Amino acid sequence: MPENTPRTRRLGLAAALALAIAAACVTVTAMHDRPAEPKATAPVTPPDNGPGLLSFASPSTEPANTPAPARNRTSPSPLSPSAPESPAHPRRTPATSPTPTAGAPRPARHGTSVRSLNYPGRYWHVSGGLVKLDPVGSAADRRAATFTRVRGLADARCYSFATADGGYLRHRDFLLRAEPADGSPLFAQDATFCPRASASAGAVMLESVNYPGRFLRHRNFQLRLDPYQNTGLYRSDASFLLVDGLA
Repeated sequence: MPENTPRTRRLGLAAALALAIAAACVTVTAMHDRPAEPKATAPVTPPDNGPGLLSFASPSTEPANTPAPARNRTSPSPLSPSAPESPAHPRRTPATSPTPTAGAPRPARHGTSVRSLNYPGRYWHVSGGLVKLDPVGSAADRRAATFTRVRGLADARCYSFATADGGYLRHRDFLLRAEPADGSPLFAQDATFCPRASASAGAVMLESVNYPGRFLRHRNFQLRLDPYQNTGLYRSDASFLLVDGLA
């Protein structure tokens, strides 16, 4: 019995090894016989166009709606010198123009002379049918610089200036002239000027009754009807003192 012990051990080890190999073979066979599992793929999520998320839709080929450019609606200013003038469509008085002088004017009793505010040595003076701003020296010059101030021919609240020969001062082509009255409504309007308060005490500005917004002012010492300008020079050129007649 003792001689057979090593052999018995060898047989036992061999049997255990055979069993292990058989088990391994069964495991390998079983793994090869299993069906292949499908490969995992990422889930496809449809695009969400909800608020706050990006859209994966194809961009539109149509251009974005943009507002059409505004049409040029500019029009000449109602007081622009380049705008056409017409007695049928008189200009409006600007908001910054002088305010009317209170009370109806009274005719001058002994004649009226009109002195410049910024050239105090010069007066309205009829020369060659036009009214200019001139210095007055001789007796003839004083007579040509003296007028009779009466109620306006077209508006009794305003002024008209009569000359010694029975004519009146009126604007024509926007220049102040001395001409005989023809009795027409146009002449009456051209010869009527409404007093407006000046920035200087005692002085007035004279606005045309048929071209509101235009005032008598001197330029190059010629009396003319010009659109109101909100400047110190214009207000000085268009301000006059109505004084006693020089003649």
